[in-house]
Amino acid sequence: MTNVAFLKSMAKRGEKIAMLTCYDATFAKLMEAAGVDVLLVGDSLGMVMQGKSSTLEVTMEDMEYHTRSVSNGVTRTMIITDMPFGSYENDLDVALKNARRLMAAGAHMVKLEGGGPMVDTARYLVENDIPVCAHLGFTPQSVNKLGGYRIQGKTEESARQILDDARRMGEAGVDFVLLEMVPAALAKQITDSIGTPTIGIGAGTDCNGQVLVLQDLLGIYTGPADKDPHEFKSPRFVRNFLEHAGNIQQAVSNYVKAVKEGSFPSSEHCY
Repeated sequence: MTNVAFLKSMAKRGEKIAMLTCYDATFAKLMEAAGVDVLLVGDSLGMVMQGKSSTLEVTMEDMEYHTRSVSNGVTRTMIITDMPFGSYENDLDVALKNARRLMAAGAHMVKLEGGGPMVDTARYLVENDIPVCAHLGFTPQSVNKLGGYRIQGKTEESARQILDDARRMGEAGVDFVLLEMVPAALAKQITDSIGTPTIGIGAGTDCNGQVLVLQDLLGIYTGPADKDPHEFKSPRFVRNFLEHAGNIQQAVSNYVKAVKEGSFPSSEHCY
């Protein structure tokens, strides 16, 4: 089975890590067959599965259910599960309890959003044998605080803060740092300096791996039901891999190939 040590060895020898979001057993089995290295049970399910306008209403029960479903579909692929909004921010022991619930449901690692005080939370989880992926840059659970879906790290001050948070997360013992919607130059600086493998989404070409939301990869997400699908515009970092593929499995295989060979993301997908 793919594990943290194997993924870190991939990063060390320069092989890109291909990650996709997944929410059910059928797609999990398909992705494993297509060579996806890591399945992310993302709280993005609130938007792409439940039709919400953000991830904020997703519950622990939702994440447990979908983690179990994904776990039932694979035998060797690593699973990372998002800790949902409100499940880890305010109390270390509550965070640990909820992380253990997700691990019991089939996750091999949990992901939490934010730097600053979340460094102590990440450290506490690691000290209690919970593998952690830190999520920095644009953090969807903070969408209201950040003023919408905006690129982070554009100013010298904010870039310095993200870099500092990434370094501190690495020192706290996290296994991966996911960088979302940050300038490519900043993502490269972080990747080159922290010693912890990075996964990018809208973070340029130099991260150790890439992740996309499955429904974005397939070109089928057009926003919540109350929005006109014809007015929906995908983020710059999204590429529709189904458009030139004969079927979904080929689309996923094409994504894995593009990540591995370094052709995705290209400059047009970067900030």
